[in-house]
Amino acid sequence: MANTQNVTEFIFLGLSPNQLVQKVCFVIFLLLYVAIVLGNFLIVLTVMSSRSLGSPMYFFLSYLSFVEICYASTTTPKLISDLLAERKTISLWGCMTQVFLIHFFGGIEMFLLTVMAYDRYVAICKPLNHTTIMNRQACAFLVGAAWVGGFVHSLAQILLVFRLPFCGPNVIDHYFCDVLPLLKLACSDTFLIGLLIVANGGTLSVISFVALLASYVVILLHLRTRSSEGQCKALSTCGSHITVATLFFAPCIFIYLRPSTTLSADKTVAVFYTVITPLLNPVIYSLRNAEVKKAMERLWVRAMKLEEK
Repeated sequence: MANTQNVTEFIFLGLSPNQLVQKVCFVIFLLLYVAIVLGNFLIVLTVMSSRSLGSPMYFFLSYLSFVEICYASTTTPKLISDLLAERKTISLWGCMTQVFLIHFFGGIEMFLLTVMAYDRYVAICKPLNHTTIMNRQACAFLVGAAWVGGFVHSLAQILLVFRLPFCGPNVIDHYFCDVLPLLKLACSDTFLIGLLIVANGGTLSVISFVALLASYVVILLHLRTRSSEGQCKALSTCGSHITVATLFFAPCIFIYLRPSTTLSADKTVAVFYTVITPLLNPVIYSLRNAEVKKAMERLWVRAMKLEEK
């Protein structure tokens, strides 16, 4: 363990130095965060309270929505409070905690999206065996494996960063702590660690996304034998998932597949996978899925009846 840790806090430059822009961003991101929490919580509540949404797809969707809330909460509340602060600081331990949590929940989301693609493959290509293959025990195991995978991925990232000596400067050109901006502040050669971070983060993102795309290639080939009505129904559910997955994986691959380099566009790109994707997840799934919309309507009717009583 390095013993040259003279830095006790880091200073964020944030999204913009302009105070007017910061105030406008404060309102925008506050509204976006409220929408993320309420929208994803509504998905979780709808799936848990509706018997018609008992299939594995919705089981995974409820966990994905829960993870989206946790994922957005690791960076967005700090971003919102910093937009009104003159000096945007975070302690060394707070920074390390943020790095761990964002890669923990990001890793879980990565694995869950891949698992959901596998579920769609089984449901469409092996419909007669779907309930047998994706039974409750299998679904619970896959969700547990996603959590373990996220933990192992995050632990590897934080161990690589935590061993770095930070003896100054301490200014991070970002709005949250992440591995690549921290590498620029280290008082040692970080080339090898940068390669290890790419191998852990970037390569894992690519492998997961390729596996996800492979599932959908097989699905599309299989759908050629289906009727047009069956194709439309299958493509509707698959389209929602592939849209959410692309919005998450594309920015992650762009950022984490570059060893020890940061670009000015990274902060803008990071907004997509930390804020926009968690926001669009409930919107895409609820607007494109008739079953979810009907379940939400029934939940709303029940809530109104309880309120009348």
